[in-house]
Amino acid sequence: MNYTLHQLQVFLKITQKKSITKAAEELHLTQPAVSIQLKNLQNQFEIPLTEVVGRQLYVTNFGMEIAEAAEKILNEVYAINYKTMAFKGQLSGRLKISVVSTGKYVMPYFLSDFMNEYKGIELLMDVTNKNKVLESLEINDVDFALISILPPALNVEKLDLLQNKLYLVGNKKLEFKKGIPIKEIVENLPLIFREKGSGTLQAMENFIKNNSISAVKKIELSSNEAVKQAMLAGLGYSIMPLIGIKNELQNNELQIIPIKGLPIITTWRLVWLKGKKHTPIAAAYLEYLKKEIGHIVQDKFTWYEQY
Repeated sequence: MNYTLHQLQVFLKITQKKSITKAAEELHLTQPAVSIQLKNLQNQFEIPLTEVVGRQLYVTNFGMEIAEAAEKILNEVYAINYKTMAFKGQLSGRLKISVVSTGKYVMPYFLSDFMNEYKGIELLMDVTNKNKVLESLEINDVDFALISILPPALNVEKLDLLQNKLYLVGNKKLEFKKGIPIKEIVENLPLIFREKGSGTLQAMENFIKNNSISAVKKIELSSNEAVKQAMLAGLGYSIMPLIGIKNELQNNELQIIPIKGLPIITTWRLVWLKGKKHTPIAAAYLEYLKKEIGHIVQDKFTWYEQY
């Protein structure tokens, strides 16, 4: 046997995602690279680890046993690394955070100084849609989650970080005057929607419903970045978070359409399950944030207060 830790890591992710493509995305590798690692690992066993039926990848019973063993091995490796750092008197370990997609414009600024101070910390940050973030939170798979709409069904504690402002946004081809009725503007614009499970979609649909607007969904895209590029290309307009369009506004590529009732304002919150026993790293991070939130907002988000 001559398998590597990297092969075990890749195989474990494949078993978790039941997909080579999704495993590649999670590991920030190409699909061929993941396939090669799987093939190299498989070559060391006479019994199949996986099988493909139709176009679906399945992990065999033997493969699941290898995955369980791989997880134990990798956890031991992590433990060795953390114990080494702890022996040196340094805070070490893994900090796991699940972040809604637009939160990628927010969360790094609340992490950078903390991570720079504690070099022994390994950050695992999963950026995905709201439903998957809440799922990770519910099964206690993460230390914290960053969301802007609190889940009613989960008993959580929270720490407010920053306001989340959502405006109607589009490119500069059309001019809009203040005072035009909401329905007259929105019902005559091609609207771009986010995918199901998105918090941005939920806010947009609530706004449309509350204002009795008959909006026709013509385009649905899976990320705010995709929505932004579609708007820049002139495909339509969308209600989206201000946080993700800083450069486009400053470069005069996109505009905020003046509509009564906007912005929709929620709050970016770091949340965790109530009663959760934090690891030393998670507890230290929470204490850091409580002390530094004001300074971070003032230092990194001054532009945000102009809108």
